[in-house]
Amino acid sequence: MLVLALAIQDRGYGYVFDRVGMEPTGDPFNSISKLETSVPSKPLNPMINAGALAVTNMIKGDSALERWSRIRDFVQRLASDKNVTCDESVAKSEFETSCLNRALCYFMKQHGVIEGNIEELMDIYTKQCAIEMSCFDLARIGAVFALDGKDPETGKEIIPKGIARICKTFMVTCGMYNASGEFAIKVGIPAKSGVSGGILGVVPERCGVGIFGPSLDKRGNSIAGLKLLEILADKNNFSIF
Repeated sequence: MLVLALAIQDRGYGYVFDRVGMEPTGDPFNSISKLETSVPSKPLNPMINAGALAVTNMIKGDSALERWSRIRDFVQRLASDKNVTCDESVAKSEFETSCLNRALCYFMKQHGVIEGNIEELMDIYTKQCAIEMSCFDLARIGAVFALDGKDPETGKEIIPKGIARICKTFMVTCGMYNASGEFAIKVGIPAKSGVSGGILGVVPERCGVGIFGPSLDKRGNSIAGLKLLEILADKNNFSIF
């Protein structure tokens, strides 16, 4: 979701969504099936693995190192924390075992969705997936989106308002993988889950929420995180619906 915001700034709305769709999927986040059956053959949305890989491929830079550095610096700015970076051991492990993600990349390259060196893309992608931060950092990033892209401390724009709203919309429709509809009913806020057990929540015009709970359900969402968000939303009237 964060890389999507940067990619739209780099490439523009038309370029990004010519290559990645806007629709939710009922399939698992790492599924290849919709790529094989969709016409044109492109990821249904930027939140599933195929879409995230395609969006990462759009980040500008003259080298893999420059592209990764731009992603890291952007996340650091959102979190207002220069210590945010990737866990190299986790990134290395993911890079060495990401056979399915490589398959997604080669399939998309064959159909013109992505371009360039696949191993360089995998290096950037596994590093961004291994970014480590605190729950406070997550919540602060959520607050930026809650304020339509503005820094909650300075009021300065970090993400253009229109792009922040696009990202929040995707969080509602696709951010919790194939449990997004149920989450919208039970909690009712834009949110993005990660298979690390982290959840970033956005309460528009109010706050961001950062939660970490490592035990995952069958859809890849934090079990404790989902329950805590449900309780918080009920007690504080968070739902946007």
